[in-house]
Amino acid sequence: MRVTFLGSNSQNGGSPTLYATDRGSLVVRGYCITDPQALADLGEVPAGEADIEIPLELLSFYQAPATHDATTTTAADESAGEGR
Repeated sequence: MRVTFLGSNSQNGGSPTLYATDRGSLVVRGYCITDPQALADLGEVPAGEADIEIPLELLSFYQAPATHDATTTTAADESAGEGR
C-alpha cells in the first residue's frame, strides 16, 4: 500500500494527520484513546485493529475524487472489508 499526505493540524508533524492510500481508503495518525469510559463504551478491540480519535476538522483535508472508474470503485469496495 502507498500513502499520500493530505494534511495535518499539527505544527510538528505529529497527530492528527490524514493520508490517502492507493487502495481508495484513508489512513489517520490520531490520538490514542485513554479515557476509561470511552474505552468501556468502545469494547474490546480485535487483534490488528485500533480505535483512533481524530478531530472532525481534519477531514477538511479530504476531497472525494471527482469521478470514479470501475477499477477505483472495485479496489475501494474490496479494501473496505479488510481488517473487519
